[in-house]
Amino acid sequence: MAGERATAKAKRTLLDVARYVLGIGVGAVVLLLLLGKRGEFLAAWHQLRHVSIAWVAAAVAAEALSLGTFAYLQHRVLRLSGASIPIGALAILTLANNAIANTVPGEPAVSSAYRYRYYRRRGASGASAGWTIFTILIAQAIGMSLLLLLGVAVALAGSTSARNTGAAAIGLVIVAGAGAILVRRDLVLRLASACVRALRRLTGHPRGSIGARIEATLARMREIPLAARSTAGIVALAAGVWTCDSLCLVCSFGAVRAAIPWYGVLLAYGVAQVIGSLPIVPGGIGIIEGSLAVILVAYGAGRVPAVSAALTFRFVSFWLAIAVGWISVGVIARQMRRRRRQTDEASDPSHQVVTALPPDEPTSVEHIFD
Repeated sequence: MAGERATAKAKRTLLDVARYVLGIGVGAVVLLLLLGKRGEFLAAWHQLRHVSIAWVAAAVAAEALSLGTFAYLQHRVLRLSGASIPIGALAILTLANNAIANTVPGEPAVSSAYRYRYYRRRGASGASAGWTIFTILIAQAIGMSLLLLLGVAVALAGSTSARNTGAAAIGLVIVAGAGAILVRRDLVLRLASACVRALRRLTGHPRGSIGARIEATLARMREIPLAARSTAGIVALAAGVWTCDSLCLVCSFGAVRAAIPWYGVLLAYGVAQVIGSLPIVPGGIGIIEGSLAVILVAYGAGRVPAVSAALTFRFVSFWLAIAVGWISVGVIARQMRRRRRQTDEASDPSHQVVTALPPDEPTSVEHIFD
């Protein structure tokens, strides 16, 4: 049995690596097809060497505001579920979770599991942690759909063609469907519970107490209320996360001293984010950059400025965020070790005996625990 599990794990790891390599290759092909000529690539590199520091700082500020808004979104949803985690701790978690989501194969399961464990270690119940992740996931889908729908509307306003009306209709369907899921999440959770029971009957997994705990958690998640006003506030915060991130792209055009293609920039951002979220490669490396540049060029941006702006945007929102995020992963790991050590010391009988000694009683044993 242990050998079978090890073989299955090795196969999953190999599949994740293959998908990672394939995604990078696809992104590289997109960029190469876009650039076409070596001279255009050199021109983009030359433009990046003369970026405006002030606009880069503005792009960093916009990205920081996006991550901060996501931290507050978690804080708000956790409070609605009956849990409370300080906003500072959630800010560090947001940075760490962002780095994991953008670099570790197996998304979105890995980053969601990381967040779940963090919520639990900070005192949230299993139902509260699961409900929070589920609610934020749906709210983010609605927020992105709204932003993408706005991008389509702006693009239509700047175009005499009706070729994008189909995209607008699809966007409305996505918004309506995601909204219905968030409002009637109890039905989705009932379906998830039914799937767990069916899977256990067919395969025998999840077994015993694990399956019972999963079903009990799903049942408790259905009991957490979410009023209409709270729903609107959560969706607004989720949309704010995406909006601030899109402002980072706008500032990137200023950084490379290029004109902003206003009619297409929001649409390009939304489409690139949707394509990048497909489970091909973590973080959409190469795919987001290429998709952004292609759509921006289609809406009037020069080829070289579009590539330069896309690369600047990804440097701030992806590479810089990853660097800070993995530092945050280390900070969280250190905090957790310290908390475990304090818990162990508090439960150590020998430590309790020493601390129970009268303060005026001379003893040298105290130095053992210094």
